[in-house]
Amino acid sequence: MRTIALALCVLIAPAAWAADKTSDRLDDAAALISEIMATPDRSIPQDLFDKAECIVVVPGVKKAAFGIGGKYGRGFASCRKQGAPGWGSPAAVRIEGGSFGFQIGVSSTDVVLLVMNERGMKRLLTSKFTIGGDASAAAGPVGRSATAQTDAMLTAEILSWSRSRGAFAGVSLEGATLRNDLDENRALYGKKMDNKEVITANPPIPASAQKFIGALNKYSMKKG
Repeated sequence: MRTIALALCVLIAPAAWAADKTSDRLDDAAALISEIMATPDRSIPQDLFDKAECIVVVPGVKKAAFGIGGKYGRGFASCRKQGAPGWGSPAAVRIEGGSFGFQIGVSSTDVVLLVMNERGMKRLLTSKFTIGGDASAAAGPVGRSATAQTDAMLTAEILSWSRSRGAFAGVSLEGATLRNDLDENRALYGKKMDNKEVITANPPIPASAQKFIGALNKYSMKKG
């Protein structure tokens, strides 16, 4: 009997640990949005936030160099609910590789992506895509009165920003790969789901994600 109980603990503990880590990442993502948008003069322009179809928030992208440099982070994407106000249930993502522009040499960077149109949204429904390759991208402008004045920003499927050591600015993520995080989705929803299933089916928002979705709803108005 003791052997069976020990075996159950061995099986259950990793799942519980994974769920806790997922909850922590969601809380970090919520805090990142709140901290950025609470300072309008240095935030994502409100009009862009309001026009976005989806958002991707990746707190703490890590940079490491072992002969060849590498970058890696885990976060969440959310898209607007179809036919209803507010943002839908989060789908877990991983971001890998690519150049983070002026952030080279920094060990940890927060990343926010706005997906600006239906073409960009369809990229999120695939298993993976390359920013700047499969999907057109541009560094996003910063500040309440900033406008997307260049052709690149006007036509980009994705606008990107980063924050490191308190500095928040538009950043190039050319070459970075965004892919489904199936393990994280399983921790969130208790079953295997890819991001297409999460975004299109929009399952009930898990309790651990309420703070994150609440932050998005607070700072982004319903599109007209």
